[in-house]
Amino acid sequence: MDSHEDRIPHPRGHPLFRLFGFEVKVDISWILLALLITWTLAVGLFPYNYPNLERSTYWWMGAASAAGIFISIVFHELSHSLVARRFGMPIKGITLFIFGGVAEMDDEPPSPKSEFFMAVAGPIASFILAGIFFLLARLGEAGHWYMPLVGVLAYLSFLNTIVATFNLVPAFPLDGGRMLRAGLWSWKRSLIDATRIASRIGTGFGWVLMILGVVTFIQGNFVGGTWWFLIGLFLRGAAVASYRQVVIRDTLQGEPIRRIMTPHPVTVPPSLTIQQLVYDYIYEYHFKMFPVVEDGRLLGCVTSGDVRELPRSQWDERHVGDIIQPCSPENSVSPDSDTARLLSRMTRPDAPGRMMVVENQQLVGVISFKDLKAFISLKLDLEPSAR
Repeated sequence: MDSHEDRIPHPRGHPLFRLFGFEVKVDISWILLALLITWTLAVGLFPYNYPNLERSTYWWMGAASAAGIFISIVFHELSHSLVARRFGMPIKGITLFIFGGVAEMDDEPPSPKSEFFMAVAGPIASFILAGIFFLLARLGEAGHWYMPLVGVLAYLSFLNTIVATFNLVPAFPLDGGRMLRAGLWSWKRSLIDATRIASRIGTGFGWVLMILGVVTFIQGNFVGGTWWFLIGLFLRGAAVASYRQVVIRDTLQGEPIRRIMTPHPVTVPPSLTIQQLVYDYIYEYHFKMFPVVEDGRLLGCVTSGDVRELPRSQWDERHVGDIIQPCSPENSVSPDSDTARLLSRMTRPDAPGRMMVVENQQLVGVISFKDLKAFISLKLDLEPSAR
């Protein structure tokens, strides 16, 4: 199972390597999944299918299978990412987590065609891997290869077939659900309407899996029942969040930041000591970022994170000017920028909570994620047709 849009909250990944320009990261939950897979295969499936082997053999078979699953998920997500790049959609990276993988996008696909081809690329990649592992397993059987190796290859062929087939279920946000949304989008000429229908189907499918999990659990298969329930819960939540995010994007589309920003923000001079910054500004206003201004000229900003890097004993000696951060795309934005794109930036795990709004190198305001949420809430209340 996988997903490939940033409206689903991204797991925090630890960078591993880069592949074709995409950063591949792994979330701690994937490590737990890999250990669970290794244990399940080593004590259950492989001893049942290949009896009378050494216990250590079963464990390395389980570990090799977990590594093969890692490669399979990366290949699946890489296929999404390469097709997205082909259609001009930027992908920030690929993150593996407990429910599979996610190719991180900043925006919706530009057209039904791009949505369809990006979605179908994943199952095709998994079917290709399933075929490769199947052929290798058959060659191994014919060539009398080491039987545990053949067993691992056969398992990876089976697993990739299951992954591809499951992802073809037309339940959003699975790949099949995205293909369905592409068709509905092309038919109805409305991304919101298409997403609403597809997400309702995805929500229903999530409930089916949750009920299946409960029944399976009652029947005595505790591990299987728990997994079905958790997968269903994730799919249901992801489907609801996906539709909500599309509505929010549509609500913000075309809205300039200057309409939402807070003008005339609180600023600090570079001569201020860190001690004064903490007690007179951070504790007083409860902001984590302050623009630094001198004689009407914007120099940059200072954050509570910058202060945290300094030893407490230096707060009386050091000044704001010593730790200032210059203006950059990471901490500032133009007042005429599209708010929908800013939302994508500010929902990233490492995004700042407030950003400077800069025009002609002058500070005209600040905008926070809290400002965005308040504006979205007000606009949805006043324009219920946007929901």
